[in-house]
This record gives sequence, C-alpha cells and structure tokens, in this order.
Amino acid sequence: MKIAAALACALALVLPLAATAAGPAGKPMTTAPMKSNGSGVQVQYRVDGTPEAGRPVAVVLAFDGIAAAGATVRLATEGGLTLSSAETTRSLPAGQAATWTVEVVPAASGIGYLNVFTTQAGATSATSIPVSVGKPSATMPASGSLKQSTDGEKILPMQVK
Repeated sequence: MKIAAALACALALVLPLAATAAGPAGKPMTTAPMKSNGSGVQVQYRVDGTPEAGRPVAVVLAFDGIAAAGATVRLATEGGLTLSSAETTRSLPAGQAATWTVEVVPAASGIGYLNVFTTQAGATSATSIPVSVGKPSATMPASGSLKQSTDGEKILPMQVK
C-alpha cells in the first residue's frame, strides 16, 4: 500500500513536468540554450500557427528552474514585430514552473524577434525567439566571379555600400 502511494506521488510530480516540456495540446516546445553564468531560468517556447503580416500570432513561453523569490521575465520586440498587449513584465513564482502566452504582430514579411529577458538572483539571461513571415529565399544572391591576386590567392570581390 505504501509503495502504491509513493508511486502515485512520484507520478503526480513527473506528469506536470512532461506536460510543460511538450506544451499544451502536446505540441513540441523549443528549449532555449542556457549559459552557466545566466539567470538559471530555463526558457521554452513555441510559435502557434503560421505568422502572417498584420495578423496576431500566439507565442507560448514556459519557464522552469525558478529558485529565487523575485525572479522576473521582461519582453521586448524588434525587426517589425510588436506585442499585442501592453504587459511586458511579469514576476515568476519561486519553486514552480510558469507559462505565459503572448500575441505578437509581424509588420511585414521577414524575421522579427521576441526577446525574452529572465532575471533571477541578480543575473539576467536573454533569449531571442524568431517569428518568420513568408518563405526564406531558396537561393543566395548572385555574386561576382572569383578573381586571382598577384600572389595567386582566390578573391571574391564584393561591392561596399
């Protein structure tokens, strides 16, 4: 009987973590890389749907490894991306995993970034989440032909702007 109770408790602890890793509705989340001298908050994210210019798209954020009271997350955008909500900062609960779903609106085709800054115990980490609208170019732009220097080295001349 005690073994069954211990097993039930262990499963209750593990199942919420597995749901966080997969995210709501079982869709996979991308885990952002962490630096050893960063905030220690693990960030996972997923862009739900297909981003289109001028239309909001949801970005699901999941946070884990929150050990200190007073941990926070702050959002900023760049590259033509804007947040639908005025809320850009939240407190993270110590000892618990947390999620935050935000809507961003891309202004045009290309890549915009949702920057996520986590702060805990005086250390800050940054994660840039790409939100891509349209298909990337399949080919590289045409370049000039190779030239040879007087020393026999191959040189690719490029125009400077």
